[in-house]
Amino acid sequence: MIKIGLLGVGHLGKIHLKLLREIPHFQVAGFFDSDKEKSQKVHNEFNIPVFNSADELIAQCDAVDIVTPTITHHQFAINALKKSKHIFIEKPIANTLEEAKQIRSLADEADVKVQVGHVERFNPAFLSVQKYFDNPMFIETHRLAQFNPRGTDVSVVLDLMIHDIDIVLSVVKSSVKKINASGVAVVSDSPDICNARIEFNNGAVANVTASRISLKNMRKSRFFQRDAYISVDFLEKKTEIIRMKTIAEEPTDPFAVTIDLGDKGMKQIFFDNPQVEESNAIKMELESFADSIMNDKPTAISAEDGFRALDVAYKVMEKMMFSPVPKG
Repeated sequence: MIKIGLLGVGHLGKIHLKLLREIPHFQVAGFFDSDKEKSQKVHNEFNIPVFNSADELIAQCDAVDIVTPTITHHQFAINALKKSKHIFIEKPIANTLEEAKQIRSLADEADVKVQVGHVERFNPAFLSVQKYFDNPMFIETHRLAQFNPRGTDVSVVLDLMIHDIDIVLSVVKSSVKKINASGVAVVSDSPDICNARIEFNNGAVANVTASRISLKNMRKSRFFQRDAYISVDFLEKKTEIIRMKTIAEEPTDPFAVTIDLGDKGMKQIFFDNPQVEESNAIKMELESFADSIMNDKPTAISAEDGFRALDVAYKVMEKMMFSPVPKG
């Protein structure tokens, strides 16, 4: 049994709290939140101990779940790691690259498990197509959201785009070569819409778009590779795969779609919609964290993964030819 403590009981923190209680390997020792009024309400609702400080909570646990504002991630993570506690830390791993480096370095020294909450890796639609990926060379992603004042204190890159940056980095097995980006602030003081082109050393290219001022929500990614196209709808939990296979002769099926390449023979097109298992991605990532601790396995999204995603996100922001929309 893993005694785990929760730091932060905001909207997402409460979701974590409910799910942690459902996972057999976890025993929730309690929680801490700097908002005393909110803490009392959560204590009354869940009847779980509330601690007076983060340090008190950390001392009583084997592992800590950090679901606080990004600016506090580093402080809480370092305090937990210095006490050799396993940590689950919401994305992004830290507020700055230097902070992320320190977390990564101390995690190695402490020899504990660190998992970063890039939850889209556990999206059932994305999981259903894993076996079909074979060196994708062009990726196009769109993550569009209706305006919500929550989160507008940071760039849309850290708010939304970092999800797709992590997905792209998990699929393309190569280092980043070049980044170009542009963005515009429409209603916020930081960019609300951004497009980035990420080029990799193996020749792969990712065209990534994020917006928080759209009329409708969308979270779609398209992956193009040799003889295949893979589409993942992270929001609707749907997938589509179109594959081409070389055939020796005309198919007997009159409804089969074929392409005649002349001297190069013929290819038949196959359409597939892999079954998407219904699941709770947040619960799955927390279960994965527990499994890593119990069985001494690498975490699904390591501190290094979290650092790489944040590194690319900051490079996108550095390259962004950012300009606010003129007023009046």
